[in-house]
Amino acid sequence: MAEITATSFPSSSSSALALRSSRYGNIRCQNVACLRTTSLFQELSVKRSQLSGNAVATSHVTGTRACKSQAIRAVLSGDGQTVVSAADSKGAGLRGKLKKVVLAYSGGLDTSVIVPWLKENYGCEVVCFTADVGQGIKELDGLEQKAKASGASQLVVKDLTEEFVKDYIFPCLRAGAIYERKYLLGTSMARPVIAKAMVDVAAEVGADAVAHGCTGKGNDQVRFELTFFSLNPELKVVAPWREWEIQGREDAIEYAKKHNVPVPVTKKSIYSRDRNLWHLSHEGDILEDPANEPKKDMYMMSVDPEDAPNQPEYIEIGIESGLPVALNGKALSPATLLSELNTIGGKHGIGRIDMVENRLVGMKSRGVYETPGGTILFAAVQELESLTLDRESIQVKDSLALKYAEMVYAGRWFDPLKESMDAFMEKLTEKTTGSVTLKLYKGSVSVTGRKSPNSLYRQDISSFEGSEIYNQADAAGFIRLYGLPMRVRAMLEKGI
Repeated sequence: MAEITATSFPSSSSSALALRSSRYGNIRCQNVACLRTTSLFQELSVKRSQLSGNAVATSHVTGTRACKSQAIRAVLSGDGQTVVSAADSKGAGLRGKLKKVVLAYSGGLDTSVIVPWLKENYGCEVVCFTADVGQGIKELDGLEQKAKASGASQLVVKDLTEEFVKDYIFPCLRAGAIYERKYLLGTSMARPVIAKAMVDVAAEVGADAVAHGCTGKGNDQVRFELTFFSLNPELKVVAPWREWEIQGREDAIEYAKKHNVPVPVTKKSIYSRDRNLWHLSHEGDILEDPANEPKKDMYMMSVDPEDAPNQPEYIEIGIESGLPVALNGKALSPATLLSELNTIGGKHGIGRIDMVENRLVGMKSRGVYETPGGTILFAAVQELESLTLDRESIQVKDSLALKYAEMVYAGRWFDPLKESMDAFMEKLTEKTTGSVTLKLYKGSVSVTGRKSPNSLYRQDISSFEGSEIYNQADAAGFIRLYGLPMRVRAMLEKGI
């Protein structure tokens, strides 16, 4: 169960009290409004994730009654009135009429501008949605104020970190899915879990449409929309970048000023980045020329291998039925395990990939990826399969992995074929249980040991010593039969 946080911004006739809850470490701080109005909002609940071991707790507040908390503050302007009212458009917008839209929201310039644009063009109420997939607390901090200032009626935040790793990353890991020889599908796997949550939120708040800020040139628009189509084909989809006249950052800033939307003051990165618990991608600027070497200061999750420790580090990954479950003998939840390995791998400069890939829309693009923990896990899982899978199984699995990766990259997560391949991968790897020891050193991952109670490796058979099971004299007949087609062809060519 994902943790859900909803923040509503009531009309000027309603007062509200907000509860601020804090989470530490890799988790985030967020503002939670505890309120109910008579006509616009449903009761909101805060559910603690069962995955983190917390019981489910729900609190309801009517009128101006505050949540029971030690930290309470009012979301009010200086004159005692609420700063932002709910959507006040009654008629159709410039492009039509929608009742309520759930917007994938990051708090950046683009999504901040999309909020008033949706209200102006579709006469709708806008519910902002943010998914926590491990992108870091800095990207989640202050979203309440940003959404409110942009004109949203409600902010919903869901903690999807455990679901993301368990139900999206781990199936790809088990399948051995790698796109075009290098890419470990970090962004590709994150989009369907976010889009699925948006469909759920749309049902919860009674929305008739969803919207995203993806451009018309990239892959993400396809990944979001195929998920929407698969899970609720009745939802309308709005993609402003395919509709509006805004052409770039300066146009967006002008639009924001015109509609009194505060322009985010954060420094714009020269790179386009996407971060989650699995990876960090870098595109743009000098990377647009494939001949340019990435700058050393661009990387954020990993140190330069040249600067990594001069002493190697050995770790052991425990695996059950093809999925990692433990680090150095300690059982960990999926998200915690990955987070720990990101730290360890990053310290040793593990998981840097520089590649030119073929986008789904047809163009090539150059990207640099950092996937420290994921690189370690791929090495461990694939190595254990060398003990537990026979030759034919490995060959078929590897051939399907190519198609699996292609479908995930293309946004076909909920496609019946992909789901059928999941069933195959789960069955095939049910005996892939054991542990793998790896050596991490200056950007490299080396396997130094592997063991499994289901190992097909038999020392008494493989040894050069005598064996009752394998008689070396039997090889002569096997070779004659195995080589018969080549022998017949040679005889034909020589006229024998």
